[in-house]
Amino acid sequence: MPFVLPMAAVPPEEPDRPLELPVLAATSHRAELARPVVHRSGTAPPRAVDRGVVVFDLDGTLLDDLGPISRVAAEVMAQAFGTPTEEARVHYLATTGMPFEAQLSQLYPDAPSALRAATARTFHQRKVSEAYAAAKPFPEVPKLLKRLAQERWTLAISTGAETEMAELILEREGLRYWFDEVLGSGDGTKREHLVEYRRRFPDAAVFLVGDSRFDMEAAQSVPGTVPLGRASRLRDWNLTPTDLAKWGAAWADYSLAELPDALARLEGRARSGRTSRSKPTARRR
Repeated sequence: MPFVLPMAAVPPEEPDRPLELPVLAATSHRAELARPVVHRSGTAPPRAVDRGVVVFDLDGTLLDDLGPISRVAAEVMAQAFGTPTEEARVHYLATTGMPFEAQLSQLYPDAPSALRAATARTFHQRKVSEAYAAAKPFPEVPKLLKRLAQERWTLAISTGAETEMAELILEREGLRYWFDEVLGSGDGTKREHLVEYRRRFPDAAVFLVGDSRFDMEAAQSVPGTVPLGRASRLRDWNLTPTDLAKWGAAWADYSLAELPDALARLEGRARSGRTSRSKPTARRR
């Protein structure tokens, strides 16, 4: 029997039993068995919200999984293209936020397209079986989402992962309850997700919370969307709040614990369309 989280009830502190994450070679329908089918891009009608919309990236933003994902990426890139593992890892981290296929096209433009496609398939399978199998949310995330929902923010996901896999992971960690919408790789690019969210919530202030330069630039490319950032400290890779601010983040920190306060400060200016042109603020710890 599939795990079902009733959408009308308060989620339990601990799920009754964890979901088993499969290696997806094709589209899975398990997530859709757990709730009504979500309207896909272009079909959900526009609607009003109480306050504003906070769109979260998944990997490296809500899930503390960038370390194992970058290890998997480095290993498959080293095997396929002969790049030294540590060099491949840094190259992956420098272009993270893009779909992996796009990363490979940028990093290895002269490689045969069939080789890039096969490498991407291997990466996605290992990402699920190795990185996602052990992935956990950052410590502050459960309380953060609960607080934002209590403060009447509408929450959504934009991820480069398969939509169904994102649904499964959020279910497994007891977080799916808080999100109205989930858009993944089958629903387009991050920029296309943001355009769709702007269409679905036409009168709301929209914020994108991400962890990469690509996230910040995608948000800035969609009028009415404000980029916010999670900085990161990984071995041989340090993405600071200042880096994210330089790429357009209106607020950035190593933790999202203070995100609700930052949203409250930025909300009024976001509605007037002036936030993306204001001076960014970067918190350091």
